[in-house]
Amino acid sequence: MNIDAIAATLRGRLAEVQAEIARLEQATIQPLSPKFADQVGDLEELATNEGLEVAHIHEAEQIVAALARIEAGEYGVCSNCSADIAPARLAALPTATRCIKCAA
Repeated sequence: MNIDAIAATLRGRLAEVQAEIARLEQATIQPLSPKFADQVGDLEELATNEGLEVAHIHEAEQIVAALARIEAGEYGVCSNCSADIAPARLAALPTATRCIKCAA
């Protein structure tokens, strides 16, 4: 398992997620349409953007935590049973904190 490559991938994804959070925040502060009939669509879009922003913030938090585990030398160790997390699991979910047995 190449930890440096995983860290680079995580940093790249974090940059993407942070950019998307910033874009969604900008979309959230836009005024509603002056036409009352169009405001329903604006409000639906606002609710969708807020939900996406929350999901991206959660993903960013997971990535930051994974990068902290890498820096601390604790990456790839199950937080529940202290066993190694399988490289295939980390390849599929680089922010995984538990082995497949404990995650089930």
